[in-house]
Amino acid sequence: MPEVASETLRQKTHGRCSGLTLQGSGPNADAPRCRYEAGGAPMVEPETFTFLADLAQNNRKAWLDQHRDARDDALRNFTGIAMTLHDYADRFDHSVAEAGIKPKQSYTKFFQEPRDRSGRDLYRADVDIFANAGHPSEDFGYYLHIEPGNCYAGAALFKPSKNALARLRQRLVDDPEDLKDILADPEFKETFPDGVMTRKTLGVVPDGFSDSDPSAPYLKMVGLGCRKDLPDALLLDDEVIDLLVEIFRPASQLVRYFD
Repeated sequence: MPEVASETLRQKTHGRCSGLTLQGSGPNADAPRCRYEAGGAPMVEPETFTFLADLAQNNRKAWLDQHRDARDDALRNFTGIAMTLHDYADRFDHSVAEAGIKPKQSYTKFFQEPRDRSGRDLYRADVDIFANAGHPSEDFGYYLHIEPGNCYAGAALFKPSKNALARLRQRLVDDPEDLKDILADPEFKETFPDGVMTRKTLGVVPDGFSDSDPSAPYLKMVGLGCRKDLPDALLLDDEVIDLLVEIFRPASQLVRYFD
């Protein structure tokens, strides 16, 4: 399969528009779901986008119970995507390629524990699909975030366990210069112009660390990573795996740093 040039990546990922009409309540229960193959079916099936959009508007247990077939089809799609990311991992990280895939650990769940909810919603209407050599809550790795109108990919440890967060912070303190070099790398900067980001930030540096530490801004992050925004329609492209590989390659520097 031919490599995709960085210029092609910039052209295809420019902008953020879905390119999809999301309507209806879900796919036919008998519709087959299979692993994505380049040149064949889309990686994210249109019905999966439809289900996530509908769930965002109907975030109730009664509604989800009535749409279990659509939910199960989406879960099968997520499993297929996770398998594909691992199948192609030898093109961006051999340690992931050599690791055995654990499907139940390869994507986030819909149900949210009360401590994880940012509002009143019971369920997430988005998903993170992982390609990791370890566990997604313990080890830095690669991911694809699927959410209608807000899709992106990169490398991260966004929801670390308590021990993993302690290791991450200690790494930042021990070697701030190496992280600075990664963020200054031309390929990394071109792919991830926003550098390192997080989904949750503390108001102050955590206990045991100093405000004067060179890594202080990152120490406030409860998990961190890098992201490249992707239009929804791009995930329906039959060659999107090539573009994801182009995103994961520069992100591998961040994975190795926290390894």
